[in-house]
This record gives sequence, structure tokens and C-alpha cells, in this order.
Amino acid sequence: MCIGVPMRIIESDGYTALCECRGERRRVNTMLIGDAPAGACVLVHISNAVRLLDEEEESLINGALDELAAALKL
Repeated sequence: MCIGVPMRIIESDGYTALCECRGERRRVNTMLIGDAPAGACVLVHISNAVRLLDEEEESLINGALDELAAALKL
């Protein structure tokens, strides 16, 4: 199973962006979404930003990931 993770853009050069989520920083490819501004949230799948997320989507996905992590600790 593959999942996408919401990540916040720290800086972008138009082709890649340095993103952060849950204490991890990663450079991701932004060719699928174009240039996105710092502070935007993107859904990242296999080091590729696949789409922009609004705050509600980001919150829902992060909540689901938190619940999954909690279930795995049982």
C-alpha cells in the first residue's frame, strides 16, 4: 500500500521544493504541480508533489496518519 503525506513547502526553485513534515525535511519534485509558494501544503507521494492541499485536507490526512500510527503501536 502506498500513501501520500502532506508536507509544507519551505523553499522552492520552480522544479523542486524543500518540504517539511513531522520533523523530516525532504527535497521533492514539483513538476506535476508547477511552482508553489513557500508555506503551501502539498501531497507528496514517492518524493513527488502530486497536488496542492487546502488546510482542511491537510488536517484530515494528518489526523488519519496520527490514528494509523497509534494503531500500529498497539
